[in-house]
Amino acid sequence: MKKFYVTTPIYYVNDKPHIGTAYPMIAADVLARYYRKKGYPVFFLTGTDEHGLKIQQTAEDLGKTPKDFCNEVVKKFEKSWKILNISYDNFIRTSDPEHEQTVKEILQSLYEENFIYEGKYEGLYCVGCEQFKTKTDLVEGKCPEHNCEVETRKEKAWLFRMSKFQKDILKKIKNDEFKIEPESRKNEIVSFLEKEKLQDLAVSRPKEQVYWGIELPFDKTQTTYVWVDAFLNYLTGLGWPKKKDKYQKYWPPDVQLMGKDILRVHATIWPSLLMSLWERLPSKLFISGFITADGQKMGKSLGNIVDPAKIARKYGADTLRYFLLREIPFGKDGDFSIKKLEERYNDDLGNDLGNLLQRTLVMINKYGIQISRQERPFFDKKEGQMIMTQKEEADKNIESLNFQKPLIFIWDFTRFCNRKIDEIKPWELAKNDKVELGKFLNAIYSILVDIAELLEPFMPDTSEKMKKQLKSLKPKPLFPKLK
Repeated sequence: MKKFYVTTPIYYVNDKPHIGTAYPMIAADVLARYYRKKGYPVFFLTGTDEHGLKIQQTAEDLGKTPKDFCNEVVKKFEKSWKILNISYDNFIRTSDPEHEQTVKEILQSLYEENFIYEGKYEGLYCVGCEQFKTKTDLVEGKCPEHNCEVETRKEKAWLFRMSKFQKDILKKIKNDEFKIEPESRKNEIVSFLEKEKLQDLAVSRPKEQVYWGIELPFDKTQTTYVWVDAFLNYLTGLGWPKKKDKYQKYWPPDVQLMGKDILRVHATIWPSLLMSLWERLPSKLFISGFITADGQKMGKSLGNIVDPAKIARKYGADTLRYFLLREIPFGKDGDFSIKKLEERYNDDLGNDLGNLLQRTLVMINKYGIQISRQERPFFDKKEGQMIMTQKEEADKNIESLNFQKPLIFIWDFTRFCNRKIDEIKPWELAKNDKVELGKFLNAIYSILVDIAELLEPFMPDTSEKMKKQLKSLKPKPLFPKLK
């Protein structure tokens, strides 16, 4: 049965959303809208990761309980995704009682099956990442992601037998049974698994140190390691194991989107847990790049964190969606700047697309043209064939998560139509050949209908506005000039 299940990372609520978190959300939304349009049953899961030492410490510093702090930040995530027009099917929180109860049941089951055993764990731990690190991960003894010293920790812990899954994971990644894209990220993980020996994973922390977590069902003095808790959201977000129909309909995930900073844990801990539960692995992990702001890494200390909701309120959600997907090849690093965004707004959105729609509808009204979509196309066969071929290629590229190419095609198509108008000069045809004028404007109209359809997954608001104007023949600027 055809279906499509897409997930984003569940975002850690130590701070409000930024443009780096918005990027995979927008990409996942494009995929969800595209497959819904094709008639597939679609499930799009996102949410928030709320447990762990970092949240606990942040809340304490603010004089709040961790739960109250999480509630406040979660509202910011939900508001941002609404502003960006994100069409998720479920927003899961790891503090949801149903999720917490299922995590306990899973851990109890793994304990009873001897996948979890009591021991001691010693390692290098980064509080910022909530991860143990190897020496090769560090740069001058520091975590490169957070530029902070790591702690050497030795403590009682319950360990998960992750080491026993190393060979199977490596084999499945190599033969693409557990696909990782882009290829450079696959090679990175294969190299890691061939050189490093996976250690058994500490799945608990002493409750006296980390009380903000899910208590182990078989040891009340310990709480669950935040990553184990977080990974299981991809199952519990489908209602697993109680909502069997939904789980059986959508599992496994077709695409799981994430940043490269969390690839390694997704390529090791996550498949290990699934194998221990006898669950099928995701079809694909797709790794997006990092976004800088005006060429600099974003950070609180620099004061350059870009708020996607603020950008969307000023320029429109579709402007931000278009900019990120058109400017940055998905899977690679990219840069955000207001200057580049405004250039795209003025040139691509206003001068190209907005201008084409407005001038076409103005001429249809001015010259009293009757619209008939049977009148197509006015252009020659070679041009028509090129258009059809590129439309098919656009679909293939969306399915392979190359969002840039379809948008390049749509704008090539748009500019082609604007050039045709300048070349044919319909205002001249209006003087002496009303039949040819009607054919020409009907052809441009038909192409605008196609463009509105093609844009729907990428720019849903713009698509809807175009469809309304094309139906009513009442032109209105799609992208008003910036003040």
